[in-house]
Formats: sequence, C-alpha cells, structure tokens
Amino acid sequence: MLTAARGAAVQTSPLTGSQATFLGLTGYHWLVIAAGWAGWGFDVYDAVLFNFVARNCIPTLLHLDPGSPAAKSAVAFWTGAITSMLLVAWALGGILFGWVADRIGRKRALFATITVYALGTGLCALSTSLPQLILCRAFAGLGIGGEWGIGAALVAEAVPENRRVEAGVIMQTGSPLGVVLAGIVNYQIAGVWLAGEPQSSWRYVFLAGLLPVLLAIGVRVFLRESARWEASRAGAPPSSPRELFAPAMRAATLGGLFVAATAILVWWGCNAFVPLLGSSLSAAEAQRLGLDAPAAQALAAAWQAHASNAFNLGGLAGAFAAVPLARLLGRRPMFVCYFLFSALALFITFGLELAPGARLALLFVVGAGVYGVFGGFTFYLPELFPARIRATGAGFCYNTGRVIASFGPLLVGWVSAASGGSSAALMQVLCWLGLVPLAAAFISWFVVVETRGRTLPA
Repeated sequence: MLTAARGAAVQTSPLTGSQATFLGLTGYHWLVIAAGWAGWGFDVYDAVLFNFVARNCIPTLLHLDPGSPAAKSAVAFWTGAITSMLLVAWALGGILFGWVADRIGRKRALFATITVYALGTGLCALSTSLPQLILCRAFAGLGIGGEWGIGAALVAEAVPENRRVEAGVIMQTGSPLGVVLAGIVNYQIAGVWLAGEPQSSWRYVFLAGLLPVLLAIGVRVFLRESARWEASRAGAPPSSPRELFAPAMRAATLGGLFVAATAILVWWGCNAFVPLLGSSLSAAEAQRLGLDAPAAQALAAAWQAHASNAFNLGGLAGAFAAVPLARLLGRRPMFVCYFLFSALALFITFGLELAPGARLALLFVVGAGVYGVFGGFTFYLPELFPARIRATGAGFCYNTGRVIASFGPLLVGWVSAASGGSSAALMQVLCWLGLVPLAAAFISWFVVVETRGRTLPA
C-alpha cells in the first residue's frame, strides 16, 4: 500500500503535473524523458571527445612531431586501442551500475554515473603521459557505461505502455546530438579559439567534459524514484546477475546481447574513426589549396565537424525510423532492416570511388543505419526483463556487447596504422566492416526474442 501511495504521489504532485500534454504524457513523464535524454546525450558527448582531440593529444603525450609519419601511425593505433580500453571499462561500468540501480534505485545510481563520467573526462585535461590519459578514460568509462541502462529502465518504467516506443526513441536522440555537441565544442575550442595551439587546445576540450555535473545536480534535486522499482522490491530477495541466465530468461538475455554487440561493434568501428577520416581527407585538400599550418589546422577541424555531423545527424534521422518499424513490423524485423541497411551503406560509402565531399555527405546514410539502430534498444532491452533485474539485464546486454565490440576499433586502428594511417587504408577496412551487419541480419531471425504487443514485465 505504501509503495502504491508513493507511485500515486509521483503522478499527482504539483511539481510533476497530472494532466496529459503532448503524446498523452504528463509533465513528469517529460521530465523523466528529458533527464534520460540529457544523461545519455552528455554520456556520449564525454565518450567521444577523445576521438576529436586524438590527433593533437597523442603526439603531444608521446612527444612526436604533429603531422609526421610516426605521429599519424601512432594516432591511428592509439585511437583504436584507447577506444577499445574505454569500451571494456564501459562494459564493466554498465554491469556494475545496472546491478547497483536494481539494489539502491534508479535516481541515486543515475546521479552517480553522470558524476563519475563528467569528473573522469575533466581529469583527462591534466594528463601528462599516455598511461595517465588511459587511466582517466577508464574511470570515465565506468560512469559512461552505467548511465544508459539506468536511464532506459527509468524511462520505460515511468511512461504509459502505449508510449514506451516513442519515449525510448526520444531518449536515444540524445546520443547523436551529444556527438554533434562534441564536434561543435571541439571546433570552437581547437578550430577557432585555440586554432594555433594544438599542443594545448585538447586539454580545454576535455575540461568541457565537466558540463554534465550540472545535469547530475538536477537529477538529484528534481527526479523521483521509480514507482515500478519500489513495487518490485516488496517481499522479493535482492536481485542477482545470475538470474539473467536462468532458463526462463536465457533466450532473452542472449538475443539482447547479440543485437547489442553487433550494433556496438559496427558503430564504434565507424564512429571512432569518423573524425580521423575527416581530418585525413582534409590534409589532401589543404595541400591542393596550398594552405599554411594554421589554416590547414582550421580546415581539419572543420572537416572533422562536417564528417561527425553528417554521421550523427543521419543517426538522429535513423533512430526515428524505429517507431514505425517496431510498431508495424515488430522488433525482430526492425533489427533485420537496420542491419541490412547498414551493410549496404558501408559498402557504397567506403567501397566506391568517390570525391571527398561526396564521401563525407554519404556518412549521413551510414549513420542512419549504423547509428539509427540504437533507437530500438532504449525500449527493446527493458521489455525483455522484469523490474527487479531490468537495469541489470539491459545494462548487461548493452554493455557486455562492448567487450566483444572492443576488438573492432582496435583491429581497424591496427590495420590502418600498419598501412601508414592513410585515409585510403581506413576506408578499405571500413568497407569490409559491412560484412558484420550483413551476417547479423540473417542470424537475427533465429536469436531475437519478439516483444511486440507485450506489457512491460512487472
């Protein structure tokens, strides 16, 4: 009775409002969606800042001449290696904080994850060696990995059943917008304010990663605990990750893990190198135009931002496609469509002879498939698990996939570095990456658990 009263209070308090507004959601529903959206957006924002500054910070920390063959090779290799290390930390954080959220509640766990990833990113600015940078990135990765599963569970549990798909997709749109914000911040700092200071500009970009601390404070002050989570605790023993592999849950867990691992592998295999691809293509353009060093630096930052924006705005558009696909076709055909589209986009964009401008423009199409598929995870993974292990299950599937996916950026970076770090070598590897979603489209028919029409498990 007490738990039910708490849930009712959440829906009728003056702060949250009880009147339905746009899409039939109340003011408090939109507050929860906004918190999940901003938390996930800043999560990805902090995650990818390194990919924008790698070409400056790695040569600086390794004491290499920027633009030299040794620097280019080191940037290609360490971009992949540090991204892979981040993914492992991301996975550990997702599993750890998912379990914590099922134990202590969504609100407190969400506050903790946002604070951890913001502080970890800010500390990267103080690094004086590559090991220090890796340590700070690993610390940030724990919080980055934990936020998504908690936010997705909180949103799924807060909104009405008939709006779970739309709410999940709206939350996911924070991710590509977070990467766009990272590109804007990097361009403004490294390409405008400190265009002639590549050895130090990257530190200020990392300092901008402290912005989410303000969001963490807002979560602590304005959000209420999930009524569904509180109800699930009544008379039930503490949850355990072992329950994910009980006979009744094993198929859901393995199916969710498969689609998440595939999507994350392909996304990081592309996204980790999109800024590097933009700057590499700009080098030939700068040479053709005869630009001096500061002008070439500004052009590289602009092309980085252009490449990232095309990829991420494509992801934003692709995420909205999850609404009609999930409602009209179902969850399993939705993932098949995304994977087939991703494979075709990779083959065309990186396998054909194209002008640099056309290739950058086609990154929008790549993003629509490779990034758009994540629009389905924010509502699909919470649908697989009951409330008492929902954050644990969603976090496990989404983040254990990162351990598997961590080999993707490492392999792409290693192969590219072995070929001199050129844009041609990078594009060849990205073309072959299209085989992964192509194979996943076929396998998905047999392993994905269909959840269309089901109510959210209590």
